[in-house]
Amino acid sequence: MTASNRFTPNRRQLLTMAAAAAAVPAILPAGALAQDRFPSRPITLIAPWPAGGSSDGVIRAFAESAARHLGVPVVVENRPGVGGTLGASAMVNARPDGYTLTQLPLGIYRLPHMQNMPFDPVRDLTHIICVTGYTFGIACTADAPFKTIQEMVAYAKANPGKLEYGHTGTGTTPHLAIEEFSAKAGIQLNPIPYKGSAEIMQAILGGHIRMMSGTTEFAPHVQSGRLRLLATLGSQRNKAFPDVPTVKESGWDTITESPFGFGGPRGMDPAVVRVLHDAFRKTLEDPKVLEALDKFYMPVIYMNTADYTAYAERTFAAEKATIERLGLARRS
Repeated sequence: MTASNRFTPNRRQLLTMAAAAAAVPAILPAGALAQDRFPSRPITLIAPWPAGGSSDGVIRAFAESAARHLGVPVVVENRPGVGGTLGASAMVNARPDGYTLTQLPLGIYRLPHMQNMPFDPVRDLTHIICVTGYTFGIACTADAPFKTIQEMVAYAKANPGKLEYGHTGTGTTPHLAIEEFSAKAGIQLNPIPYKGSAEIMQAILGGHIRMMSGTTEFAPHVQSGRLRLLATLGSQRNKAFPDVPTVKESGWDTITESPFGFGGPRGMDPAVVRVLHDAFRKTLEDPKVLEALDKFYMPVIYMNTADYTAYAERTFAAEKATIERLGLARRS
Protein backbone atom coordinates (compact mmCIF):
# COMPACT_ATOMS: atom_id res chain seq x y z
CA MET A 1 0.00 0.00 0.00
CA THR A 2 1.44 3.38 -1.00
CA ALA A 3 1.48 6.35 1.28
CA SER A 4 -1.13 8.05 -0.92
CA ASN A 5 -3.57 5.12 -0.43
CA ARG A 6 -3.11 4.86 3.37
CA PHE A 7 -6.26 5.94 5.24
CA THR A 8 -5.65 8.67 7.80
CA PRO A 9 -8.80 9.57 9.79
CA ASN A 10 -9.49 13.19 10.58
CA ARG A 11 -10.63 14.45 14.01
CA ARG A 12 -14.35 14.00 13.29
CA GLN A 13 -13.80 10.44 12.09
CA LEU A 14 -11.75 9.64 15.18
CA LEU A 15 -14.56 10.84 17.45
CA THR A 16 -17.10 8.78 15.52
CA MET A 17 -14.94 5.67 15.76
CA ALA A 18 -14.45 6.15 19.49
CA ALA A 19 -18.18 6.50 20.09
CA ALA A 20 -18.86 3.36 18.10
CA ALA A 21 -16.26 1.44 20.05
CA ALA A 22 -17.79 2.54 23.33
CA ALA A 23 -21.16 1.27 22.18
CA VAL A 24 -19.79 -2.22 21.48
CA PRO A 25 -19.34 -4.39 24.58
CA ALA A 26 -15.88 -5.71 25.22
CA ILE A 27 -15.31 -9.37 24.51
CA LEU A 28 -15.50 -11.14 27.88
CA PRO A 29 -14.71 -14.68 28.87
CA ALA A 30 -17.70 -17.03 28.89
CA GLY A 31 -19.76 -16.51 32.04
CA ALA A 32 -18.17 -13.20 32.97
CA LEU A 33 -21.40 -11.25 32.54
CA ALA A 34 -23.25 -13.80 34.66
CA GLN A 35 -20.67 -13.40 37.40
CA ASP A 36 -21.10 -9.60 37.42
CA ARG A 37 -24.87 -9.79 37.78
CA PHE A 38 -26.52 -11.14 40.92
CA PRO A 39 -28.50 -13.28 40.87
CA SER A 40 -27.93 -15.05 37.57
CA ARG A 41 -28.95 -18.59 38.54
CA PRO A 42 -31.33 -20.34 40.98
CA ILE A 43 -30.94 -19.73 44.71
CA THR A 44 -31.28 -22.54 47.26
CA LEU A 45 -33.21 -21.69 50.42
CA ILE A 46 -32.94 -24.32 53.16
CA ALA A 47 -36.03 -24.98 55.26
CA PRO A 48 -34.72 -26.82 58.35
CA TRP A 49 -38.11 -28.47 58.91
CA PRO A 50 -40.09 -31.34 57.38
CA ALA A 51 -42.03 -30.68 54.20
CA GLY A 52 -45.72 -29.98 54.62
CA GLY A 53 -45.66 -28.27 58.01
CA SER A 54 -46.55 -24.69 58.86
CA SER A 55 -42.93 -23.48 58.78
CA ASP A 56 -42.35 -25.14 55.42
CA GLY A 57 -45.51 -23.59 53.99
CA VAL A 58 -44.57 -20.09 55.08
CA ILE A 59 -40.98 -20.42 53.85
CA ARG A 60 -42.24 -21.58 50.45
CA ALA A 61 -44.55 -18.57 50.23
CA PHE A 62 -41.60 -16.27 50.87
CA ALA A 63 -39.46 -18.17 48.34
CA GLU A 64 -42.04 -17.91 45.56
CA SER A 65 -42.54 -14.21 46.17
CA ALA A 66 -38.82 -13.42 46.41
CA ALA A 67 -38.20 -15.29 43.16
CA ARG A 68 -40.48 -12.88 41.32
CA HIS A 69 -38.48 -9.92 42.61
CA LEU A 70 -35.07 -11.51 42.05
CA GLY A 71 -35.85 -12.86 38.59
CA VAL A 72 -34.51 -16.35 39.32
CA PRO A 73 -36.05 -19.40 41.01
CA VAL A 74 -35.67 -19.71 44.78
CA VAL A 75 -35.66 -23.46 45.40
CA VAL A 76 -36.68 -24.66 48.88
CA GLU A 77 -34.68 -27.61 50.20
CA ASN A 78 -35.91 -29.37 53.35
CA ARG A 79 -33.30 -30.44 55.90
CA PRO A 80 -35.22 -31.32 59.08
CA GLY A 81 -33.62 -32.38 62.34
CA VAL A 82 -31.51 -31.22 65.30
CA GLY A 83 -34.04 -28.63 66.41
CA GLY A 84 -34.11 -26.74 63.15
CA THR A 85 -30.36 -26.06 63.10
CA LEU A 86 -29.27 -28.03 60.03
CA GLY A 87 -29.68 -25.00 57.81
CA ALA A 88 -27.31 -22.97 59.94
CA SER A 89 -24.89 -25.91 60.03
CA ALA A 90 -24.92 -26.03 56.23
CA MET A 91 -23.81 -22.39 56.05
CA VAL A 92 -20.43 -23.21 57.57
CA ASN A 93 -19.19 -24.84 54.37
CA ALA A 94 -21.36 -22.95 51.88
CA ARG A 95 -19.88 -20.38 49.51
CA PRO A 96 -20.75 -16.81 50.57
CA ASP A 97 -21.99 -15.91 47.11
CA GLY A 98 -25.66 -15.49 47.97
CA TYR A 99 -26.84 -18.65 46.23
CA THR A 100 -27.26 -20.73 49.40
CA LEU A 101 -29.50 -19.33 52.13
CA THR A 102 -31.40 -20.67 55.12
CA GLN A 103 -34.19 -19.85 57.51
CA LEU A 104 -32.79 -18.85 60.92
CA PRO A 105 -35.08 -20.09 63.73
CA LEU A 106 -34.63 -19.16 67.37
CA GLY A 107 -33.07 -22.53 68.22
CA ILE A 108 -29.80 -21.62 66.49
CA TYR A 109 -29.07 -19.14 69.28
CA ARG A 110 -29.91 -21.62 72.04
CA LEU A 111 -28.65 -25.08 71.14
CA PRO A 112 -24.95 -24.08 70.91
CA HIS A 113 -25.18 -23.36 74.66
CA MET A 114 -26.67 -26.80 75.33
CA GLN A 115 -24.61 -29.07 73.08
CA ASN A 116 -21.68 -28.95 70.70
CA MET A 117 -22.74 -27.46 67.39
CA PRO A 118 -20.66 -26.92 64.23
CA PHE A 119 -21.49 -23.21 64.03
CA ASP A 120 -21.49 -20.00 66.01
CA PRO A 121 -24.68 -18.09 65.12
CA VAL A 122 -23.00 -14.70 65.41
CA ARG A 123 -19.59 -15.46 63.94
CA ASP A 124 -20.50 -17.89 61.16
CA LEU A 125 -23.70 -16.41 59.71
CA THR A 126 -24.78 -13.34 57.77
CA HIS A 127 -28.18 -12.17 59.02
CA ILE A 128 -29.95 -10.70 55.99
CA ILE A 129 -33.51 -9.89 57.05
CA CYS A 130 -36.10 -10.83 59.69
CA VAL A 131 -39.62 -11.24 58.32
CA THR A 132 -41.95 -12.93 60.81
CA GLY A 133 -42.16 -15.09 63.92
CA TYR A 134 -44.14 -17.71 65.77
CA THR A 135 -46.98 -17.09 68.23
CA PHE A 136 -46.68 -18.97 71.51
CA GLY A 137 -49.46 -19.54 73.96
CA ILE A 138 -50.58 -21.42 77.08
CA ALA A 139 -53.72 -23.48 76.50
CA CYS A 140 -55.70 -25.81 78.74
CA THR A 141 -58.58 -28.23 78.44
CA ALA A 142 -62.06 -26.72 78.43
CA ASP A 143 -62.89 -28.50 81.71
CA ALA A 144 -59.74 -27.43 83.58
CA PRO A 145 -60.41 -26.05 87.09
CA PHE A 146 -59.30 -22.55 86.01
CA LYS A 147 -60.41 -20.15 83.31
CA THR A 148 -57.76 -17.40 83.40
CA ILE A 149 -54.00 -17.26 83.71
CA GLN A 150 -54.39 -15.76 87.19
CA GLU A 151 -56.64 -18.62 88.29
CA MET A 152 -54.15 -21.11 86.86
CA VAL A 153 -51.34 -19.57 88.91
CA ALA A 154 -53.48 -19.72 92.05
CA TYR A 155 -54.29 -23.38 91.36
CA ALA A 156 -50.63 -24.23 90.78
CA LYS A 157 -49.62 -22.56 94.04
CA ALA A 158 -52.22 -24.60 95.90
CA ASN A 159 -51.08 -27.79 94.13
CA PRO A 160 -47.31 -27.50 93.64
CA GLY A 161 -45.93 -29.90 91.03
CA LYS A 162 -49.33 -31.46 90.34
CA LEU A 163 -50.33 -29.38 87.32
CA GLU A 164 -48.73 -30.79 84.21
CA TYR A 165 -48.11 -29.19 80.84
CA GLY A 166 -46.89 -30.66 77.56
CA HIS A 167 -44.08 -29.14 75.49
CA THR A 168 -42.03 -30.06 72.43
CA GLY A 169 -38.84 -31.09 74.20
CA THR A 170 -36.34 -30.02 76.82
CA GLY A 171 -34.70 -26.77 75.83
CA THR A 172 -37.24 -25.84 73.16
CA THR A 173 -38.95 -22.46 73.26
CA PRO A 174 -42.31 -23.82 74.50
CA HIS A 175 -40.46 -25.47 77.40
CA LEU A 176 -38.22 -22.57 78.37
CA ALA A 177 -41.02 -20.03 78.00
CA ILE A 178 -43.10 -21.74 80.70
CA GLU A 179 -40.09 -22.31 82.95
CA GLU A 180 -39.30 -18.59 82.72
CA PHE A 181 -42.90 -17.70 83.48
CA SER A 182 -43.14 -20.23 86.33
CA ALA A 183 -40.06 -18.79 88.01
CA LYS A 184 -41.48 -15.27 87.92
CA ALA A 185 -44.94 -16.42 89.00
CA GLY A 186 -43.49 -18.47 91.87
CA ILE A 187 -45.14 -21.72 90.84
CA GLN A 188 -43.95 -25.26 90.22
CA LEU A 189 -45.40 -27.02 87.18
CA ASN A 190 -44.77 -30.55 85.96
CA PRO A 191 -43.25 -30.42 82.45
CA ILE A 192 -43.92 -33.38 80.14
CA PRO A 193 -41.90 -33.51 76.90
CA TYR A 194 -43.33 -34.80 73.63
CA LYS A 195 -41.71 -35.42 70.26
CA GLY A 196 -43.78 -32.82 68.50
CA SER A 197 -46.94 -30.77 68.36
CA ALA A 198 -49.01 -33.66 66.97
CA GLU A 199 -48.28 -35.75 70.07
CA ILE A 200 -49.09 -32.83 72.36
CA MET A 201 -52.45 -32.29 70.70
CA GLN A 202 -53.30 -35.99 71.03
CA ALA A 203 -52.37 -35.88 74.72
CA ILE A 204 -54.32 -32.78 75.66
CA LEU A 205 -57.37 -33.59 73.54
CA GLY A 206 -57.33 -37.09 74.97
CA GLY A 207 -57.35 -35.74 78.52
CA HIS A 208 -53.88 -37.05 79.43
CA ILE A 209 -52.58 -33.57 80.27
CA ARG A 210 -54.49 -30.49 81.32
CA MET A 211 -52.25 -27.80 79.86
CA MET A 212 -49.82 -27.22 77.01
CA SER A 213 -47.28 -24.70 75.81
CA GLY A 214 -46.83 -24.39 72.09
CA THR A 215 -47.40 -22.52 68.87
CA THR A 216 -50.72 -22.10 67.13
CA GLU A 217 -51.46 -25.79 66.63
CA PHE A 218 -53.96 -25.15 69.42
CA ALA A 219 -55.86 -22.50 67.40
CA PRO A 220 -58.58 -24.61 65.72
CA HIS A 221 -59.32 -26.40 68.98
CA VAL A 222 -59.59 -23.10 70.86
CA GLN A 223 -61.98 -21.85 68.21
CA SER A 224 -64.05 -25.04 68.44
CA GLY A 225 -64.24 -24.75 72.23
CA ARG A 226 -62.33 -27.94 73.04
CA LEU A 227 -59.41 -25.96 74.47
CA ARG A 228 -59.12 -22.63 76.27
CA LEU A 229 -56.29 -20.20 75.51
CA LEU A 230 -55.16 -18.69 78.81
CA ALA A 231 -52.54 -16.29 77.51
CA THR A 232 -50.13 -15.61 74.68
CA LEU A 233 -46.45 -14.96 75.26
CA GLY A 234 -45.64 -12.15 72.84
CA SER A 235 -45.17 -8.45 73.51
CA GLN A 236 -48.62 -7.68 72.08
CA ARG A 237 -51.92 -9.51 71.79
CA ASN A 238 -52.23 -11.67 68.72
CA LYS A 239 -54.78 -10.29 66.27
CA ALA A 240 -56.28 -13.77 65.86
CA PHE A 241 -57.09 -13.81 69.60
CA PRO A 242 -57.77 -10.16 70.49
CA ASP A 243 -59.57 -11.05 73.72
CA VAL A 244 -56.74 -13.19 75.08
CA PRO A 245 -54.20 -11.28 77.23
CA THR A 246 -50.45 -11.66 77.11
CA VAL A 247 -48.58 -13.05 80.08
CA LYS A 248 -46.86 -9.69 80.51
CA GLU A 249 -50.07 -7.68 80.71
CA SER A 250 -51.44 -10.29 83.10
CA GLY A 251 -48.83 -9.28 85.64
CA TRP A 252 -45.65 -11.27 84.91
CA ASP A 253 -42.83 -9.62 83.00
CA THR A 254 -42.27 -12.47 80.57
CA ILE A 255 -42.14 -12.04 76.81
CA THR A 256 -41.33 -14.95 74.56
CA GLU A 257 -41.20 -14.16 70.88
CA SER A 258 -39.57 -16.16 68.17
CA PRO A 259 -38.71 -13.91 65.24
CA PHE A 260 -37.16 -15.56 62.23
CA GLY A 261 -35.69 -14.49 58.96
CA PHE A 262 -33.18 -15.53 56.38
CA GLY A 263 -29.42 -15.61 56.33
CA GLY A 264 -26.37 -16.99 54.63
CA PRO A 265 -22.72 -17.79 55.29
CA ARG A 266 -20.39 -15.24 56.81
CA GLY A 267 -18.37 -13.07 54.45
CA MET A 268 -21.15 -12.24 51.99
CA ASP A 269 -20.69 -9.22 49.72
CA PRO A 270 -22.73 -6.33 51.21
CA ALA A 271 -24.07 -5.54 47.73
CA VAL A 272 -25.43 -9.09 47.42
CA VAL A 273 -26.91 -8.89 50.92
CA ARG A 274 -28.64 -5.67 49.94
CA VAL A 275 -30.18 -7.25 46.83
CA LEU A 276 -31.50 -10.17 48.87
CA HIS A 277 -32.73 -7.94 51.67
CA ASP A 278 -34.65 -5.71 49.28
CA ALA A 279 -36.27 -8.66 47.52
CA PHE A 280 -37.44 -10.28 50.75
CA ARG A 281 -38.56 -6.90 52.09
CA LYS A 282 -40.92 -6.61 49.13
CA THR A 283 -42.41 -10.01 49.91
CA LEU A 284 -43.97 -8.50 53.04
CA GLU A 285 -46.26 -6.54 50.72
CA ASP A 286 -47.31 -9.65 48.77
CA PRO A 287 -50.95 -10.63 49.50
CA LYS A 288 -50.09 -14.32 49.07
CA VAL A 289 -47.34 -14.09 51.69
CA LEU A 290 -49.58 -12.19 54.09
CA GLU A 291 -52.29 -14.80 53.53
CA ALA A 292 -49.83 -17.57 54.44
CA LEU A 293 -48.82 -15.72 57.60
CA ASP A 294 -52.44 -15.19 58.60
CA LYS A 295 -53.17 -18.87 58.02
CA PHE A 296 -50.66 -19.80 60.71
CA TYR A 297 -51.28 -16.77 62.98
CA MET A 298 -47.80 -15.39 62.35
CA PRO A 299 -47.26 -11.60 62.55
CA VAL A 300 -44.97 -9.54 60.35
CA ILE A 301 -41.77 -8.87 62.31
CA TYR A 302 -39.43 -6.88 60.08
CA MET A 303 -35.80 -6.13 60.89
CA ASN A 304 -33.27 -4.85 58.40
CA THR A 305 -29.79 -6.33 58.11
CA ALA A 306 -28.20 -4.17 60.82
CA ASP A 307 -31.07 -4.59 63.27
CA TYR A 308 -31.29 -8.33 62.64
CA THR A 309 -27.57 -8.72 63.25
CA ALA A 310 -27.85 -6.80 66.52
CA TYR A 311 -30.85 -8.94 67.51
CA ALA A 312 -28.79 -12.09 66.91
CA GLU A 313 -26.03 -10.86 69.18
CA ARG A 314 -28.46 -9.93 71.97
CA THR A 315 -30.43 -13.15 71.67
CA PHE A 316 -27.35 -15.37 71.69
CA ALA A 317 -26.23 -13.75 74.95
CA ALA A 318 -29.72 -13.85 76.48
CA GLU A 319 -30.20 -17.52 75.62
CA LYS A 320 -26.87 -18.32 77.29
CA ALA A 321 -28.01 -16.68 80.51
CA THR A 322 -31.35 -18.53 80.45
CA ILE A 323 -29.79 -21.91 79.74
CA GLU A 324 -27.25 -21.48 82.53
CA ARG A 325 -29.92 -20.38 85.02
CA LEU A 326 -32.00 -23.46 84.23
CA GLY A 327 -28.98 -25.75 84.58
CA LEU A 328 -29.13 -26.90 80.97
CA ALA A 329 -25.76 -25.60 79.81
CA ARG A 330 -23.45 -28.08 78.12
CA ARG A 331 -20.32 -29.13 79.88
CA SER A 332 -17.10 -28.04 78.23
